[in-house]
Amino acid sequence: MIHVTTTCPDTDTARAIARAALGRRLAACANILPGVISLFHWQGRIEEEAEVQLSFKTRAAQGPALVALIEELHPYDLPVIHWEELATTPGATAWLDTETG
Repeated sequence: MIHVTTTCPDTDTARAIARAALGRRLAACANILPGVISLFHWQGRIEEEAEVQLSFKTRAAQGPALVALIEELHPYDLPVIHWEELATTPGATAWLDTETG
């Protein structure tokens, strides 16, 4: 399993990206976590924004297509997207394979 994560400006944006990814079977699950406060360097300044974290559960094989979809639909000039491989149970692996295969 991999988790692919980004942040969005609001819940509606996160929900739209999540529904598009799920509709294309690029992920088996999306989690939307509101209430994130992000502080970051941007164009020579330190910025602070309220954001929503969006995280997907998917297979490594689906990762590149999922990242491309996020980049396509995301409103930010530079959406920061990262992923990590995680160990999981055989049951969760079977579920991912069924839902994204």
